Amino acid sequence: MCGIAGVLYKQEGAHDIGKTLINMLDGCQHRGPDSTGFALYGDEKEQLQLRFIVPTEEVSRKKAIENIGVLLAKHGATIDSEQSIGCSYQISVNFDGDLHAFTKDIEEHAKLVSVGHTLDIIKDDGTAQEVDATYNVAAVKGTHAIGHVRLATESAVRPEAAHPFWATGFEDIAIVHNGQITNYWKMRRRLERRDFTFHTDNDSELVAVYLADKLAQGETLDSVLETAIDDLDGTFSFLVSTQNEIGYAKDHLAAKPMVLFETDEMIAIASEEVSLNRLFPGQSITSTEPAPGTFQTWSR
Repeated sequence: MCGIAGVLYKQEGAHDIGKTLINMLDGCQHRGPDSTGFALYGDEKEQLQLRFIVPTEEVSRKKAIENIGVLLAKHGATIDSEQSIGCSYQISVNFDGDLHAFTKDIEEHAKLVSVGHTLDIIKDDGTAQEVDATYNVAAVKGTHAIGHVRLATESAVRPEAAHPFWATGFEDIAIVHNGQITNYWKMRRRLERRDFTFHTDNDSELVAVYLADKLAQGETLDSVLETAIDDLDGTFSFLVSTQNEIGYAKDHLAAKPMVLFETDEMIAIASEEVSLNRLFPGQSITSTEPAPGTFQTWSR
């Protein structure tokens, strides 16, 4: 059992996406106390934004960061700014080469968890409030975000196995997932034969790579989600976000809960009603539950 949540503000401007998502995830934290993660989207940056998971022990951390520097230099990428906090190392780099080759090589030698010009993924062990206390997620402003609280069932409790998952080799695409993909290994092997790389055994990583691959072939997010419902076996509800969109998909059995609330200003989606109520304390809201085997997208 895990919990997912997402919010998109339809109008331009900087919104309190960090605070909003913390509140939503805190509302469904009982569904996943092991780890919490945020995929946060803001204004497009000139530099490429990378975030890594690094050891917390000082000597090992220093060695990991030095190794990342060597990898960047190998590809002609230069650091514009950097920040090391918690279990993560976040950098802005100047890079204009082949992104897929660049990130594939880096991922073979370092734990890269987020890449994009608008996306930043922050995830760690602990609750939404605990992760916020370390990374100050509440201060983040932007346009849209998705998040996840995890109860570990298929892989270990460690930051790199937490959601959201970035789609390796593709920038600004992230997913959060509640459920189980039962044809995981079959689909993973198909993608690996096409030179895609996986860095965990978490079936949610498969969803991210599958979706990004389809989008890279020129498909719309709507068409990708429609195809995913039939291609992915199992019981699942998931959210996907791109630079300008957010969307959901539910399997045909609809065993995994999901509710949504929409106004002229925003769309909010979560595993449980309590997460939506956190956005409008003391108010009565009318939410809807997506039907089995459905999908929908929204864009700014």
